[in-house]
Amino acid sequence: MSEQVPVDVTQLLGDLRRGDQAAFGRLLPVVYDELRALAGSFFRDQRPDHTLQPTALVHEVFMRLVAWPAADFNDRQHFFRVAAQAMRQLLTDHARRCRAARRGGDWGKVALDSEVAAQPADDIDLVALDDALTRLTELDERQGRIVELRFLAGMSVTDTAAVLGVSPRTVELDSRLARAWLRMELAGERPS
Repeated sequence: MSEQVPVDVTQLLGDLRRGDQAAFGRLLPVVYDELRALAGSFFRDQRPDHTLQPTALVHEVFMRLVAWPAADFNDRQHFFRVAAQAMRQLLTDHARRCRAARRGGDWGKVALDSEVAAQPADDIDLVALDDALTRLTELDERQGRIVELRFLAGMSVTDTAAVLGVSPRTVELDSRLARAWLRMELAGERPS
């Protein structure tokens, strides 16, 4: 048996940057498991009957990254950071479409009765969270990225610190500040 040589994601990304389009085909098998875990972390707090599944999310994100004309990823961490942002955008767009369909679309009106009222609400309002996270990122980009990487993508404090080039202590402190700000923002308690 021959020993498999590990494939360097950064090298494949460099091949892409140099115009080797076949590198994307070699890249998917190498990053698929990590992308699948990343997608799974986005679904951790979602309803079990969510209409979009992690595997579909991985494939959609990868296809978008392949089609992205400026696929100029610096390294492995940059690639996964962009993938996490793309997953967040796709899930938010999906939630917006579902919300729009619930507000009208081709659906008929249903009278509210105890059976309908007893149905559980969505666990997380992704649209409101995305809007709040966008505002946070405008105020403090690093805090926005930390929330995205830590809580949406499920990265550890150490990995988040490495991706952002800051200390783990900075990630912990910024996480606390960002969570407090988001909690107030989502509760409608904006400071004046």
